[in-house]
Amino acid sequence: MLSKDQVIGAIIMIVSILGMIIYGWLLFFIAPQLVLQVSVFIAVVAILTILAWIGWTMSTTSPPTSIEELTSIQPEAPTTSVAETQDKPSN
Repeated sequence: MLSKDQVIGAIIMIVSILGMIIYGWLLFFIAPQLVLQVSVFIAVVAILTILAWIGWTMSTTSPPTSIEELTSIQPEAPTTSVAETQDKPSN
């Protein structure tokens, strides 16, 4: 018996192979010019959409707090050297 993930993986593989076959059939036998134009258009739109999303995210996200601000807000933890901890008697 296959797990749910294996079934989903098999479905993705089958749909991908069918997509390759249909794309090749359309490209070589039906309308090569139109298929190439549509393919390039989709690729360009996908790339520009990702760039627009990155730009939107960068423009609407507040900048992170700098390290200098973090260290000035938080008190410094006391530091002890290795020599100081070795000199102290343990309980």
